Amino acid sequence: MTPSHSYHLMDTDGPILAREGDTNDFLSAAWENSATWLAVPRERLAADFFHLPTGLLGAVAQKFQNYNVGLAILGDIEGEKAASKAFRDFVYETNQRRALWFVANETAFREKLDAQN
Repeated sequence: MTPSHSYHLMDTDGPILAREGDTNDFLSAAWENSATWLAVPRERLAADFFHLPTGLLGAVAQKFQNYNVGLAILGDIEGEKAASKAFRDFVYETNQRRALWFVANETAFREKLDAQN
């Protein structure tokens, strides 16, 4: 892995990203670890994070993109995708780009990251 693909994996335990104002704490974790990507287990996200009408996911994604830090959400989101075509489409589209990815686990994230070389 090259320095341009460094990442920091958040612990499953810790503060929850529940509102837009919490984003800075998560970005700080990436900066403190000199990481270009932050991998966040879904356990660290509020229940409504995946509900697009709340705007939380979009606001968080935009802030990460503004600061040029990639965001990888790790965990099973099949239930959320099944419940919302809009969310399913959002996941598909973001996974085609380089700013926000939804992946099953750290191994899948590393494989996707390595494939970007």
